[in-house]
Amino acid sequence: MVMNIPKENKEGFLKTELESTALLGVLFDYVSEISRERQIDKILMLMADLGKELAGADRCSLWLMSHNSDELWTKVAHGISRTRIPSSQGIVGLTFRERKPIIINDAYSDSRFNPEVDKKTGYRTRNIIALPIFGSDGEIMGVFQAINKITSDNGFSQTDLQRLTLAATYSGTALESAQMRQEIEDTQKDVIFMMGEAGEMRSKETGNHVRRVSEYSFVIAEGYGLPTQECELLRTCSPMHDIGKVVIPDVILMKPGKLTEEEFEIMKTHAEVGYHILRNSQRKILKSAAIVAHQHHEKWNGKGYPRGVAGEEIHLFGRITAIADVFDALGSDRVYKKAWELDRILALFKEERGQHFDPKLVDVFMDRLDALLQIHDRFKDK
Repeated sequence: MVMNIPKENKEGFLKTELESTALLGVLFDYVSEISRERQIDKILMLMADLGKELAGADRCSLWLMSHNSDELWTKVAHGISRTRIPSSQGIVGLTFRERKPIIINDAYSDSRFNPEVDKKTGYRTRNIIALPIFGSDGEIMGVFQAINKITSDNGFSQTDLQRLTLAATYSGTALESAQMRQEIEDTQKDVIFMMGEAGEMRSKETGNHVRRVSEYSFVIAEGYGLPTQECELLRTCSPMHDIGKVVIPDVILMKPGKLTEEEFEIMKTHAEVGYHILRNSQRKILKSAAIVAHQHHEKWNGKGYPRGVAGEEIHLFGRITAIADVFDALGSDRVYKKAWELDRILALFKEERGQHFDPKLVDVFMDRLDALLQIHDRFKDK
């Protein structure tokens, strides 16, 4: 709840029509919080909460049009789980098609209402208000719907419609911005994965290696207790850990046997090269990818490369990716070896706890092993 209302006053507050001053307070509080939020799911939930308070409704949901099908979907809504419906179905679909608001204050006497959903859920719909959400270009994006007025026995009014229209107008603007940010972030992620896969394909490794390292890194970071945003950042940037391999000669990169000392010195340069490729970007994702590329071969005991730093001098992202990368490398066929058995891999991690790897992260790795093995099975090499 955005407004800091004591729990004991909450029910009474929701069952009382908002006065003008309280209305402004609700609007300013929600607008402030929505403007700071970056995740579409959370924005939708905040908007649903705003709609509940503005209209004095029991339930509220926001439905958006799918770009890939003729469906409306909601990820979050009061009283319902994630769901999709055809745009030709229900009051939401009718509002979307006609592009105008609908108020129904006696649902069961209105032929437009389908009671089948109530029969399935056990919820009794008395009244409904639904109105379209438009983007800045005038195109309809979705539908704002509130169900069951709880602050009046007479159902929803034109005042409720005016208030929800205000919320729907702001919702369109906020969702456009959030979707644009999401599209940019998704594009960045796609580019990063493609670049990571390009580096691995030169050494005859599949793109699934970078996918698995990405997912392993997220699980380990989450188990370590990093905030979700940091876990997501690491999941996005870790596929670039070996981007520096693009400059390693094929004769070394694809050698089926053990590298000579001289060849290994050349191979080691990929960490510095990857760092230099990425270091000048001002984008947070690429700056983090530069750290991972530079430090994922450093060791807890200081005997790694390229700089020989030790312990917590190694960035946490580098320490996590080191575990994810080695786990996947050992468990996968490579041009120079066959995949190891799981018992042998686990024995190595126990042996290298506090040597190659951060001891706390090895403990997290062991605790999260089942989740890591599920990822390995889900993204098996073909």
